[in-house]
Amino acid sequence: TWSTTIRMFYTYVIENKKGNWYIGMTNDLRRRFRQHQAEETYTLRKLGGAPWRLIYYEACEHQFDARQREKYLKTGRGRAYLKQRLQYYRKT
Repeated sequence: TWSTTIRMFYTYVIENKKGNWYIGMTNDLRRRFRQHQAEETYTLRKLGGAPWRLIYYEACEHQFDARQREKYLKTGRGRAYLKQRLQYYRKT
């Protein structure tokens, strides 16, 4: 049955001013992005810190699907896919 409230899970890519990418997954993209901007995670501080820019995201209805997509995008093939998918963005 369809419900009026659908909880989505997001796989996302953010980039900082140094050009470093971070790939993650969350069920609240706005909250997670605010956390990244506030540098509330060790990994992001290690990558060079804020400010971050959201450059790509995908939405999935199931957490498992979003997690699998995150894992894929972190592989060599996944990063190649992102570079191809974001080729126009990368030229600007």
